[in-house]
Amino acid sequence: MTALNGQVEKLAVPGHPRILLLKGEEANIQRTIASDNAWKNVHQSILTECDRLLLVPPVERIQIGRRLLDKSRECLRRVFYLSYAWRMTRDKKYFDRAEKELLAVAAFSDWNPTHFLDVAEMTTSVSIGYDWLYNDLSPASRATISAAIIQKGIEPSMDPKYNSWLKVSHNWNQVCNGGMVLGALAIYEDRPELAKTVINRAIESVKLPMKEYGPDGGYMEGYGYWGYGTSYNVLLISALEKAFGNDFGLTAIPGFLQTAGFMENMTGPSRKPFNFFDSGEGTELHPAMFWFAAKIKDPSLLWVERDLMAAAESKRYLGNTLLPAIMIWGGNVPVSKIAAPASTVWIGGGRNPVALMRSAWDANAIYVGMKGGSPSLNHGHMDVGSFVMDADGVRWAMDFGMQNYESLESQKVDLWNMKQNSQRWEVFRYNNFAHNTLTANGQLQNVEGSAAIIHSSKTPLFINAVVDMKDLYKATLAKATRGIAIINNSYVAVRDEVETLQPAAATIRWNMVTAAKVTILDEHTAELSKDGKTLLLQLLEPADAVLKTWPTTPTHEYDAANPGTLFIGFEAKVPANTKAAITVVLTPEGKPSTPKPKVQALSDWPAKTTLNNQP
Repeated sequence: MTALNGQVEKLAVPGHPRILLLKGEEANIQRTIASDNAWKNVHQSILTECDRLLLVPPVERIQIGRRLLDKSRECLRRVFYLSYAWRMTRDKKYFDRAEKELLAVAAFSDWNPTHFLDVAEMTTSVSIGYDWLYNDLSPASRATISAAIIQKGIEPSMDPKYNSWLKVSHNWNQVCNGGMVLGALAIYEDRPELAKTVINRAIESVKLPMKEYGPDGGYMEGYGYWGYGTSYNVLLISALEKAFGNDFGLTAIPGFLQTAGFMENMTGPSRKPFNFFDSGEGTELHPAMFWFAAKIKDPSLLWVERDLMAAAESKRYLGNTLLPAIMIWGGNVPVSKIAAPASTVWIGGGRNPVALMRSAWDANAIYVGMKGGSPSLNHGHMDVGSFVMDADGVRWAMDFGMQNYESLESQKVDLWNMKQNSQRWEVFRYNNFAHNTLTANGQLQNVEGSAAIIHSSKTPLFINAVVDMKDLYKATLAKATRGIAIINNSYVAVRDEVETLQPAAATIRWNMVTAAKVTILDEHTAELSKDGKTLLLQLLEPADAVLKTWPTTPTHEYDAANPGTLFIGFEAKVPANTKAAITVVLTPEGKPSTPKPKVQALSDWPAKTTLNNQP
């Protein structure tokens, strides 16, 4: 397998250091630090953390279940930070501590190739450290560390028992190929033919997940795995660009460079992400966003990252394994001059389409994220049609997100079986009963079903998107279409239009998860309150449905607890062979709420059929 007819074969690599930051490029970072206090604060936070690490013993090989991954990640965090500190200060205490960590993990029996992400991240760690410390390592240390990269990192990747990730189109491919490319660059002069083979293989293989960003830049695995897979994809490309001055056509793959827009819009004004699929509730600083901003020459992509860089956030972002990369990819962008994006709407197609809409980019804006897609996708949940909603800095409609994998695997839950009747869908947080979507006749969504965004509009006073969900309910419904709109920059309308089959009636459950206190005011009205703010939820139709709340108590012992949350919603009974509309309006405090707003049929909503994120 070769890249561009074997062009890597003809290209020489620079001497060490050659991975991500070439010799002498420390001066660029020093100028950035000197010019902007925000960058200086990040730099100083890394050094302060390195001083703390001087007193911590090296990582030990302690496996948890099937994974060594937490140890690989901690090693990467330590070695990347310490190696960065060494290159920026030349203080030998950082060199000595980084070398100690490298020799410790080099002595492990293996890096757990049966769960190859562990190998990939450990290889990334050891390769950066080896390359950045290379010129000052003793011959004995060089030999030991180089042998570990080859024998415990690269060689297992050549074994078919461990390298099925070469043929997948999700984050495993990106992470594993990224780690192997860094490993190959680190030991290039020791084993040039092996290194070329690994690099050429990666350039071809990584195109599989990169094609999934098309057509608009959406990432099908969601917020958390964007931070994982895309970051390693960027590491891979950045490493190739620095070593060879060539990205071998990878950034030209449609959708890839656009994915920074997707990620920026995934965070709401509450500073919580749209955490569908296996994502957590917290936002993270993403160094890869700085690479995209520099590549596209669009600093507005860093609007969300700007806040996360604040000094008050330093303790939070010091867990980021790739934090030093922000100093490499920052591109001398003055943080104080980062402006808000021009558009308040991001809508993308692909296998997991999303609509990300807001009234403005300020902290009190209304924000809605809605998704289509399929539960069958990697890390999928039965959450088609689900949404999150912010207003006044509060997350009103929320998603539970992921449950820790080991907590389920240790209880022998068949977590990774994606079939319709798999135990995966019995996990409380994974099925449609626990998401902000519809349930028909108490049944699970069709795992093989898929929903597209069929139209959308950026019309300023009627931002909206509409998803066709009928494929998810084909056993019970002839039609299921959901539209969500931000109307007049004042309230959110959620409208479902359903049609039952002949001859069966259907009971439709409308569901919303919230961490707010809920007070039912009457059969069709509820007040939600949180953090000193309020939101009015109004059920406009059907007239005979009645609002209620019910607990988010887990079903099984293996389910995670959901403290401080509840469900609000209702059931609507729809006769056989009947069309019905279900409409709910969510109005933040201070916005007009009476008389009740009228929400027209979805066919009358402003529509634009192209989903190319153009104005």
